[in-house]
Amino acid sequence: MRIIAGEWRGRPVVAPEGRATRPTSDRAREGLFSMLQSRVGSFEALCAADLFAGTGALGLEALSRGAAHCTFIDSDRNAVASIQRNLATFGAASRADVRAQAVEYAAPPPIPCDILFLDPPYGKGLGEMALARVCNPAWIAGGGFVSLETDGERLPAPPGFELAAERRFGKAHILLLRRA
Repeated sequence: MRIIAGEWRGRPVVAPEGRATRPTSDRAREGLFSMLQSRVGSFEALCAADLFAGTGALGLEALSRGAAHCTFIDSDRNAVASIQRNLATFGAASRADVRAQAVEYAAPPPIPCDILFLDPPYGKGLGEMALARVCNPAWIAGGGFVSLETDGERLPAPPGFELAAERRFGKAHILLLRRA
């Protein structure tokens, strides 16, 4: 797995050992970032959060493309260690907050994010919980985007959000929601 574009383009991303983490494929990441790029223009100075971060590839991609800050949250200690290793390798630890905790208990970042990446484990109902938890002004700025990856489950947009785009990349189904 590699960073697709930006400052770290082509550099490998270290993933935790084992099968506990299911990284977003390069194809799905490329498609997601294309959808976002056409809507936000530049990632410069944006604030992001990568929830159920796993490898942290989504947040790392945002940082590589110029995001000012990213909060990474994952409950798996091995995943958190991999994210911290990647941030250190890329010299980006000062632009990140890495939390080893479950999303349902996580406090919002200090400033609302422009982009939230939600990539919960498939088939466990965590997508609906995560949307209910983070789709509020403490987590997401007005006009901000929430990306939710599922295995095909199509969840309705929460109140105050509209469906901006929807795409399928192999097994991954990505919903892009925009806060009004």
